[in-house]
Amino acid sequence: MKENNRYKGVIVPMISPLKDDFTVDTEAVGRIVDNFLRYDVAPFIGGTTGEASSLSIPQKEELVKATVAHAKSKAVIYAGIASNCIVETVDMAKRFADLGADVVVANVPSYYPITDAQAAKYCESLADACPVPLIFYNITATTGYSIPLDIVDKLSYHPNVVGLKDSERDVERLDQALKLWKDRPDFVHLIGWAAISSYALKNGSDGIVPSTGNFTPELYADLYANALKGNWDEADRLQELTNKLGALYQKDRTLGESLAALKVVMKVKELCGTQVMPPIYQMEEPAETAYRLDVIAFLKNLNLL
Repeated sequence: MKENNRYKGVIVPMISPLKDDFTVDTEAVGRIVDNFLRYDVAPFIGGTTGEASSLSIPQKEELVKATVAHAKSKAVIYAGIASNCIVETVDMAKRFADLGADVVVANVPSYYPITDAQAAKYCESLADACPVPLIFYNITATTGYSIPLDIVDKLSYHPNVVGLKDSERDVERLDQALKLWKDRPDFVHLIGWAAISSYALKNGSDGIVPSTGNFTPELYADLYANALKGNWDEADRLQELTNKLGALYQKDRTLGESLAALKVVMKVKELCGTQVMPPIYQMEEPAETAYRLDVIAFLKNLNLL
């Protein structure tokens, strides 16, 4: 972990709180972000957990504005700019930078299958055009493509590229990546596979990006703090606990179903409502009521409610 690099720590891929008419619930954004700030946790707007692929650019702008209003100068603000259109992606980078985002995050396009040569050219073109620091995001589960580490390593020397967030569930790839960059003060590795956060930090990752941090930011802040101190037994204990919390909304669900369930958990925590963007839909009754009661019992048993 790098002491003098600002792109590190706990960075939560924030859910996008929505009203029933799909407009952004800015009051809920405030509650969520304020809860992050209590524990020195940074917000990442417009990622996978934030349903970014289903949001319009005006919705994303509203999310960035509301987040900046609460977090500017208090935390590094990360904003997702991924799109299948590079013109749109660059435009979002410029708009969000103007609105106050500190760093932008992008994955490769996800519709057409791409070659490694195409991916390298796309990423370099995007890095050239970004007005603020850029972090690349490897998420094979949604893009169907894994950015090779040699391409990322070459990009890591681009003056606009400051890091990689990697959500691919591959320990061998993780170990190889950390060998490449753990001693690079100018380039960070952020682990997006939250279930292995402690392992990644122990081996040189600079930050963790856990979706479960939306409702338990304090636990990940504690995990990270113990990692900084080298208290690995406590970090591993917190890893086991947070993995159980992740399973609360992820186990036996598709990615979309898990995001709808996560918003039910967020409602139980009185942070936001349960509206999601199609093609994801809210849990139907009576399943939602039964699930909400299970969540309440589960969190109370852990003294988290």
